[in-house]
Amino acid sequence: MNKFAFLFIAALLSGSVTAGDAVHPAKVSTDDVAGAIFERPDMIRHTTDGNTTLDVTTLLSSDGKFASGMYKSGAVRSDINEPYGVDEFMYFVEGSVTLTSSDGTVQVINAGEAVTIPKEWTGIWETQGYTKFWVIYSEDGSALE
Repeated sequence: MNKFAFLFIAALLSGSVTAGDAVHPAKVSTDDVAGAIFERPDMIRHTTDGNTTLDVTTLLSSDGKFASGMYKSGAVRSDINEPYGVDEFMYFVEGSVTLTSSDGTVQVINAGEAVTIPKEWTGIWETQGYTKFWVIYSEDGSALE
């Protein structure tokens, strides 16, 4: 799969919409994919335990239940003991992630590959770093606030 072929997923309504507002697709350009997206003023930076993540939301649906964007992280290992909480599709542009499900099943997702994690998933998330597109559905919208 060409990494840009997936962009159609992000080409949806841009931002919250009210009656009478013009509606436009949420484009992610080639420059954005190359890293320019993380220079946007709405980029959110989190630093926890020495790891900095960068997160940009390109779309939040008008009902607040669906969102897409790009995310970049350094090395991290997370034990996910409670259900993941959202249904999330991810397409990795750079790096990789190793997902070890609670039953011991191991999956490695490399750059150029995609994975969808169901909200009920538990296990271990381990990476040396990655950049991904993400698309999230949250039935009650709480995870997208």
